Amino acid sequence: MTPASELLRRCWQMISRPTLVRRLMLAQALMLSVVWSLAVAFVMIDGTDEDSSISHGVLRAIATVADNLADQPQRQHDSLRAMDEALREDFASGDMPELAPRTLVWRDGQLIYRSVDAPAGIRSAGPVDAEMLDIKGQVWRTRTVVEGATRVTILEAAGPWQFFITINSRGYYLLPLLIGLPFLLLPAWLSIRLAMRPWRKVAQEVSARGPRDLRPLVFKPPHGELASLVDSINALLQRVDTSAARERSFIADATHELRTPLAAMRINVEALQRQAHDPRQQELLDGILNSNSRAARLVGQLLQLTRSEVQAEAGQQATSQALDALLQDRLAALSGLAQANGIELELQAAVPLCVPGQRESLVSLIDNLVENAIKYSPRGASVTVSLHAQGGQAVLHVADQGPGIPTALHGRVFDRFFRAPQQNQPGSGLGLSIVATVVARHGGSIALHQADGGQGLLVEVCLPLAARPA
Repeated sequence: MTPASELLRRCWQMISRPTLVRRLMLAQALMLSVVWSLAVAFVMIDGTDEDSSISHGVLRAIATVADNLADQPQRQHDSLRAMDEALREDFASGDMPELAPRTLVWRDGQLIYRSVDAPAGIRSAGPVDAEMLDIKGQVWRTRTVVEGATRVTILEAAGPWQFFITINSRGYYLLPLLIGLPFLLLPAWLSIRLAMRPWRKVAQEVSARGPRDLRPLVFKPPHGELASLVDSINALLQRVDTSAARERSFIADATHELRTPLAAMRINVEALQRQAHDPRQQELLDGILNSNSRAARLVGQLLQLTRSEVQAEAGQQATSQALDALLQDRLAALSGLAQANGIELELQAAVPLCVPGQRESLVSLIDNLVENAIKYSPRGASVTVSLHAQGGQAVLHVADQGPGIPTALHGRVFDRFFRAPQQNQPGSGLGLSIVATVVARHGGSIALHQADGGQGLLVEVCLPLAARPA
């Protein structure tokens, strides 16, 4: 997509996206349109009655001119033509000459002046009377004034044409609306933007909150409509916080209580296994121990996840942690598990590096990554853990030689309880979710890659560096 097309697409999205400001402006424009329509309706009614658009004084002036210049026919004709043209300019549109009024002047019963396009054979009514005439399908409205021996008749197009004549002659009804509408839009937009400033403050505070920040909103608008909305949001946050705390407490209590019966079960099964001599019984007891181990691991992961969330919400102060020393300690602690599975652990961390964080969370991160690598690597393989600095960050790599994870599933394996379909090893799907939670809380990033050699999974964790403690 070219930059120009991308710019057009963004502009179209901004224009087509509904906004409350635009809705209010459209409402104001609609109200102005209603007022304009009422004004047009009034003009239409006023313009289609039997009254002429030309006043009685104009007709009297034409008659006076004709009467005063009766002894000068040429000047009389020129004056009448000039007045006729003036009327046409006032009442007719430039591209619609048929809307112009027509003038007919009689003196002593003789027609002395007629507009060039006036219909012939007009016999008007008496003085000041108005009548409607139908000449060859065209309806005309006439008005006559008699001054001495002079009679002046004005013809105007009736029916639909009269409406346009009235608009043209009485434009003060429409011009303020037509001219003022564009200039009202900008003040309307500014006034709406100013009026919605408290709304934007509430929106900014809500958008600045993290997913776990359920404290009530600090901004308290005095406006009644917005205050009720903020109160409703605060009440909702309080209910969600109470519900989340109840769920966390339940999970923490349940996982803690489950550890004791699981440990007792394992002790009893191991005692039975020492006393059993039947191979079938040994096989069943081994299955029970394996199930017990999986359950104990799941309980431990749930407890880690709960503690991690509690620490995040409590906002515990991060301290500088020597990540290289922590890796050595955890790999030494996990060496027994690696030997039991026939896996060789290798650590590559020549440079001391420190990161700000909580030790317990970082231990959970390392243990889950290394345990997963050990579990999914075949017997006789090796798990390589490396640590180096790059771009102001500590980069931790954990590479195994297992089956790996399809690229299409790299984004989903961080979801809780999700496991790749082709995995044969038992698990709960919580390990990578716990790791992602710890990484996000420490301001880092995590990514999955294919290990060197094309076999296995490489997990890359980047954490901000900190000064090494004395």
